[in-house]
Amino acid sequence: MAAIPHANVSGVLQKAPASAAVAASPMSHTVLVLLQQTVPYSRCPYPLQSLVHNSSLCSQRRTSFAAAERYSQIEKLHRMHFQHKHGSPFLIIATATKGENADVLEGVGSQKGVGFSQRSSHMPPGKIMAAADSKHKLLERLRNTVDDTAASAVKEAGVAINSALTAAETAKEQAKNAEAALVEHIGLLHELSHAEKKVMSLEEGLLAAVHQLEVANAAIKSLHTELEAAKTLTKAGEARIVAAEASVHEIQVAADKAVDECENSSRHAFEVLMNATAVKEETARVAFNAQLEGLQQAVNTSGQKVEDERAQASRLEYQVLERSLAAAEAAAGVWKTRAMTAEDMLRQVKELGVETISSKSAVEQIMGGGRMQMLLEKDSRRHDLLENGPRRETPEWMQRRLDVGQQGLPPKKSLPSSADVEAMLPLELPSPGDVWSIAKARVKDDMYTAEAAEKQKIDLQRKVLEQALERKTIKKQAKDPEEAEGKLASGTGTGHEIVFQGFNWESWRRDWWVELAPKAADLSKCGITTIWLPPPTHSVAPQGYMPGDLYNLNSAYGTEDELKQCIAEMHNHNILVLGDVVLNHRCAQKQGSNGVWNVFGGKLDWGPEAIVRDDPNFQGRGNPSSGDIFHAAPNIDHSQTFVRKDIKEWMKWLRNDFQFDGWRLDFVRGFWGGYVKEYIEATTPAFAIGEYWDSLAYEGGRVCYNQDSHRQRIINWINAAGGTSSAFDVTTKGILHSALHGEFWRLIDPQGKPPGVMGWWPSRAVTFLENHDTGSTQGHWPFPRDKIMMGYAYILTHPGTPVIFYDHFYDFGLHDQIAELIAVRTRTGVHCRSPVKILQANFEGYVAKVGESLVMKIGHLDWNPSKQNNLTGSWERCIERDGYQIWQRN
Repeated sequence: MAAIPHANVSGVLQKAPASAAVAASPMSHTVLVLLQQTVPYSRCPYPLQSLVHNSSLCSQRRTSFAAAERYSQIEKLHRMHFQHKHGSPFLIIATATKGENADVLEGVGSQKGVGFSQRSSHMPPGKIMAAADSKHKLLERLRNTVDDTAASAVKEAGVAINSALTAAETAKEQAKNAEAALVEHIGLLHELSHAEKKVMSLEEGLLAAVHQLEVANAAIKSLHTELEAAKTLTKAGEARIVAAEASVHEIQVAADKAVDECENSSRHAFEVLMNATAVKEETARVAFNAQLEGLQQAVNTSGQKVEDERAQASRLEYQVLERSLAAAEAAAGVWKTRAMTAEDMLRQVKELGVETISSKSAVEQIMGGGRMQMLLEKDSRRHDLLENGPRRETPEWMQRRLDVGQQGLPPKKSLPSSADVEAMLPLELPSPGDVWSIAKARVKDDMYTAEAAEKQKIDLQRKVLEQALERKTIKKQAKDPEEAEGKLASGTGTGHEIVFQGFNWESWRRDWWVELAPKAADLSKCGITTIWLPPPTHSVAPQGYMPGDLYNLNSAYGTEDELKQCIAEMHNHNILVLGDVVLNHRCAQKQGSNGVWNVFGGKLDWGPEAIVRDDPNFQGRGNPSSGDIFHAAPNIDHSQTFVRKDIKEWMKWLRNDFQFDGWRLDFVRGFWGGYVKEYIEATTPAFAIGEYWDSLAYEGGRVCYNQDSHRQRIINWINAAGGTSSAFDVTTKGILHSALHGEFWRLIDPQGKPPGVMGWWPSRAVTFLENHDTGSTQGHWPFPRDKIMMGYAYILTHPGTPVIFYDHFYDFGLHDQIAELIAVRTRTGVHCRSPVKILQANFEGYVAKVGESLVMKIGHLDWNPSKQNNLTGSWERCIERDGYQIWQRN
């Protein structure tokens, strides 16, 4: 077959399959040809190195396809290009022999079949037949090759499918493992989230601890200052001791001198008396002899009658002389005994170390108040007695004086110590006249006068406010006037409340809501009307006074459901429930951009704009504080409208969803009382108490008698709150600490009223002895343990609203005694406005009439109603305990 110069053939040189019956010369080989349409060589679109041309045209290219790997690459390239151009490639296996007469097969591939054309213009018949045979054989080989290729492809496809299925199973298993790992990682993420929350809580606790440490450091500095002051006082005391020792030495010298003088005087007096006795005896003997001679002469001359009369007179004079001698001897014995007593007293002076006693006073003590001076102070009397003797009968007044001189000395008493002397000295208090004159004094441009004028102004405002509240109450009274009698405005109760503080500082350690609920029956039976619960909200500190998320009521005391059940149990026994709300400060849950904890979480997600700007620790951006700063947590700015709105909604939520009846307001010194008025008017509680804890006035380490400035500050806060809330009577508690230790005179002020808030505004005074801060395990200001029942006898019988502490009622064993006092208060009708008439207030005790049917006494004063003319009616003692007694009017 003649060569066609323009036939371009591309393909891959391969070995023939083993199954193919190919008869070829050793020089022949099988060529896998991709047939393409005939194109001129110059227009061939494929790379030159990838083409296989007729040997007569491009034999130099044939040797470049010796490597099978290169052929495989060319095949892939040609398949790609051919498929892109013609739509579907096909394979033709042709046999060719090397030489110039090699046949060139060409055609166009399709999916339906393969067409061949032999291009021969000068081919003889024999060659045509040979070509036909070749074609037949070629077709057979093509068919076999296709079958083998298809089988191989199927086999490879099966292997590939199996590999794919295995890979799919492996992928599925890996997917399951990945899913399990993902679930495990999600759990780890949750645990990580909880851990982050715990870390945040620990950081908040650490922050609170840091603040507490700063407070403790400040307290330590204060203690160091006090220690230095104590050292200074100690040095001054040592100097005083040295001076006292010098004084004692001087006293000893003076006392020795006085004793010596007394001994010399006693010895001289004794000698004088002995001489006088001898003179008197001699005089008496001479007189007796003279009288005897005279009597004898008289007998001789006058007779027996005259003798008898003179003898009688002589006997009487002799008896008088004997009595005078006995008196002189007794006086000498007195002098000797007193000298010995002086020595004993000097020895006691040395032992006791009495600081100040003058030589003159020592001599006066030794002289026994001047008894010897009474006998010997007049020299004329002594000379007359010695020279003339008794001429007449001793008068009665002189006999009494002589009898006094003959009395024995009183029993010896040890000198009292300085402390006993100070204890026996009466307290120098101003007289009522002086106090009244001071109270009525008016000095121009004087700060005390200005304070008094301000107090009068506040009293007037208070009276006007009380009248307004009473008018408001009358408008709200029920149809039955008796039923509504005594009811007051919201926040101040009915006047007959008795509050019970239902927790202490350590109550959070137990399931408190569950433990407290069963006590409702006992509290109601004992006369308790209101219970004060601890702060119920989530808090950084477990006691509840460092609140965080206000709407989270799962606290250290128990869950929300347990709290609701506890409140419901109290309501079942007609006991009102007060919630302890902390409005002054709140702990943040997040740090701001500057690293300060001043971003709040939860429903009330406030920022630094809700914190007062003058809080030194938390960089707030609100307005300045309207009260004192609480340094342990961010102080809330109540002047912000959104803050007050959120607080009112939260307190309404507590009222409606948890059924709280009223409030105990913590640390109200931190913000203006006008905000409290707004919160109370928005929530209408049945009762409210503000904690305005301020320090009393002290002088020289002792509580001052006048505490008007202290109780005035509490009343100023009540006035700022519009009178809508009561306040703890801290003044009364502080005064009771000292008054019950033999200073009962402190329980009456210069105007004759009780000295605490109850004396000025009793309906707003909440009296108490102890709470979780002053007592319990904190013990900041504990009430004297041995005076507790005397204190309760005072507050449970006086006006105001008394509070009973949990520890006293259930832990100290005072349950029955306190319940007994509550029963008397209820039975006699004592309420928050009951009038008080103080009958006695001195060192020994205190007595007062409260209302019309109760009289009480504390202390050991000898007093009972039957001794009083101003108490009408019949009185019966209903309680008599050690330290207090109560009488009830029949």
